[in-house]
Amino acid sequence: MTFANRNQAADQLADALQAYKGQNPLILAIPRGAVPMGQRLARALGGELDVVLVRKLRAPFNPEFAIGSIDESGWTYVADYAESAGGTPSYLEQEKRTQLATIRKRREQYTPLRPPIDPAGRIVIVVDDGLATGATMISALHALRDRQPARLICAVPVAPPDTLEKIRPYADEVVCLQAPEFFRAVGQFYRDFPQIDDAEVEAILGQI
Repeated sequence: MTFANRNQAADQLADALQAYKGQNPLILAIPRGAVPMGQRLARALGGELDVVLVRKLRAPFNPEFAIGSIDESGWTYVADYAESAGGTPSYLEQEKRTQLATIRKRREQYTPLRPPIDPAGRIVIVVDDGLATGATMISALHALRDRQPARLICAVPVAPPDTLEKIRPYADEVVCLQAPEFFRAVGQFYRDFPQIDDAEVEAILGQI
């Protein structure tokens, strides 16, 4: 199955998450691609929207390939295959510093006038437009678990089965619309999959 675009994927996720409608869930989107989806989910479920800031740690010779991830606090997840992909300890330390600086810059851009919405005691739904390695989602869920949500849910349109198994220990519930065995990249499951830029994210979050 291919989604027409992120809006269609968000609408189908909203249908799958109807049990939380009217419970004021906190929808936390992973920038940038998931932010328009998060806005749509928040409206459909009667919840609030914010972002959870995490960054993948990039393989040295393939920046699209995640060998780990880092959250806003600096906690890192390093995949078991990181070293075989070139992720030496010295490389990882430099990459952590680079990505943490990006996270701090984005926090200043995205929510300059307010702190992040507190997830404590809330139903929290973390949304992304799809998972490949799952590295950034793992960091997002780990960061949020420490802040004591009442329920922590991972919601994505598509992910490979082995990635979903890696994610499950970090969430109370995983909602995934499809889990194809043949998986190259998230974009292959969307007919229209444009890049989302910072200006669009800032405009959406500015409406909160």
